[in-house]
Amino acid sequence: MPRPLGELEDAVMTRVWKWNRPVTVREVLEDLQQERSIAYTTVMTVLDNLHQKGWVRREAEGRAYRYEAVSTRAAYSAALMNEAWSQSDNPAAALVAFFGMMSPQQREALTDAVRMVESHENPVGPASSASPANQANPENRANPDGPDRVAGR
Repeated sequence: MPRPLGELEDAVMTRVWKWNRPVTVREVLEDLQQERSIAYTTVMTVLDNLHQKGWVRREAEGRAYRYEAVSTRAAYSAALMNEAWSQSDNPAAALVAFFGMMSPQQREALTDAVRMVESHENPVGPASSASPANQANPENRANPDGPDRVAGR
């Protein structure tokens, strides 16, 4: 399980993820300097640490390196959420509390995500869903209680 990134690590990784291509220390430095005063060696050390922790891979280019993310921000966020959830002594209650903190837009995104997972688990399509009611109403496949029923609402 990944430990949460530190504040500066997150600032660096945010750029690496956003640009979605191999980056140099200089590129990250120049972008960070628009927000804060920071030294080249600091950014170089952070990227080296991220490489040692397995967050980025690097390839030599002359006397420098180009760094590229090993995984996505979404995968990082998912790993953090999974770790937090698995540490709970009552995972169901933790999920209910988490869902209760979500905005309507986040709950809608969750419903969409559940639909995506279910469609990947069931490649045959809706015809193989358990009940005829679920076949007639695709909204019900993601949530048997209906589209407006999400835990915590």
